[in-house]
Amino acid sequence: MNELSQLRQAAFAPAHTADIADALVKSSGLRVEADRRRGRGAGLNPSGRFEEKRREALDDGWQTIEELEPFRTEVQVEKPRAAITRNESPDLSFDRSINPYRGCEHGCIYCFARPTHSYMGLSPGLDFESKLFVKPDVPKLLERELSRPDYKVRAIAIGTNTDPYQPIEREWRIMRQILEVLNKANHPVAIVTKSALITRDADILSEMASKGLAKVGISITTLDRKLARAMEPRASTPPKRLDAIKALTDAGIPASVMVAPVIPALNDHEIERILEAANAAGATKASYVLLRLPLEVSPLFRDWLLQNYPNRYRHVMSLIRSMRGGKDYDAEWGKRMKGAGPYAWQIGRRFEMATKRLGMVRRGLPLRDDIFIRPDGGGIQLSLL
Repeated sequence: MNELSQLRQAAFAPAHTADIADALVKSSGLRVEADRRRGRGAGLNPSGRFEEKRREALDDGWQTIEELEPFRTEVQVEKPRAAITRNESPDLSFDRSINPYRGCEHGCIYCFARPTHSYMGLSPGLDFESKLFVKPDVPKLLERELSRPDYKVRAIAIGTNTDPYQPIEREWRIMRQILEVLNKANHPVAIVTKSALITRDADILSEMASKGLAKVGISITTLDRKLARAMEPRASTPPKRLDAIKALTDAGIPASVMVAPVIPALNDHEIERILEAANAAGATKASYVLLRLPLEVSPLFRDWLLQNYPNRYRHVMSLIRSMRGGKDYDAEWGKRMKGAGPYAWQIGRRFEMATKRLGMVRRGLPLRDDIFIRPDGGGIQLSLL
């Protein structure tokens, strides 16, 4: 379907035209042909916000665009100086995390981490999901950092930026090595993922959970296979995520469900169904996060929405802006995760009532930090005194 057809289909009333047309005009020169991005989430590959020049695809009449190769997953090795990153956000329940990968092949169109690719001189669009960076030295760096005399133990969160169990983890196995280091040191860890690959590491996680050192959150955005395929193309299917919850809980690993992100007029009607399905699979804890559209994520999401659900475009964006102070996104602490206004309040109350009915808690038990065993040396020069 060409852009003119999409505009005609979406603009059922004159009031729709300006908003839809604006999105079309801004993205028209950046769209990548469907055959080149098959199995990807983003339809655009705009230049990052720090680039001096803006790239646009232009057909010069010689069919050169049609000859371009499809986007393939490319992996580069990154050499970080530290394994643990810190944050001081009052919206988060953790102050440290580990990111074994940069970029994510899952291709979730709503991913709030997409703008981080701009720091690498790459696009938050298709580059984010096809040009990936791996950090194979992280397990060794982690052991070294844990061995420092001044290290203070607190739970490490993994999966808060990009998914640690994205497809390339099958080959690189960095996440499993990280867990081996943490398990040996009796260090607490909380993991968030939307991949069933996590069940591969159930043996380590089960051992850690038996000591009160591990818990997992499985993100389920929708139970609709068609929507999931379009919105998060290379992530595990919804049934596989539910199977993962069951497998983890059967292994004695506390597994919760995260309904994230909640997108008004697109998947918010599924809140109760997702909670019921996850609860039946064994999840006893639940949480949710409202859709976040920071920086480049907003135009990417709006273009995706226009391409896949043009008749809902204006309604979805209108509701989003009603919860974000009239903007696509409001980064104010205390509001960015849940939004504000009547519709945001309604989502919160529905979630609260559903979890109460199902007997699900919204705060899990804290992980232990009193049995930590400091690694011996971990590559650090020991004192001779």
